[in-house]
Amino acid sequence: MLVHITDQAIDPGDLATRFYNLHPDAAVATFSGFVRDFNDDGQVDSLSLECYVEMATRVLTELGDSAANRFGLRAWQIVHRYGELQTADPIVFVATSADHRGEAFAACEFVMDTLKTDAPFWKREHSGETGQWVTVKDIDKDRRARWSAEDLGE
Repeated sequence: MLVHITDQAIDPGDLATRFYNLHPDAAVATFSGFVRDFNDDGQVDSLSLECYVEMATRVLTELGDSAANRFGLRAWQIVHRYGELQTADPIVFVATSADHRGEAFAACEFVMDTLKTDAPFWKREHSGETGQWVTVKDIDKDRRARWSAEDLGE
């Protein structure tokens, strides 16, 4: 189980290959997220991503452990980048390993849905000379809330 938060470039292909080699279980799901070149208002040129590394490490470790318990994972990994990023730069990598594909896929989705709303990262998108802080979108809140609804059997 691994959480790595870094200000260095990440290579999702290399991370996936290493995860596959270490965890050749029945099912492995991965997710890679990249800096988009657009937002609801138009073009994005770059992204500044701030975090408190120790707190983010703790939150993401708790999230990975929660996913492992909830979905019976054999292994998991979360790698997240912070700092100054350009469009198309990889920003996050998540890998989950389980006995069955359904659990691996669901765990990967659960991690990303929860990370988007709960992890202590602050994003500022830049376009030309202007910048704006990114707030959590309603759709992300809804995706996060559905996991709690499932806990309640709704």
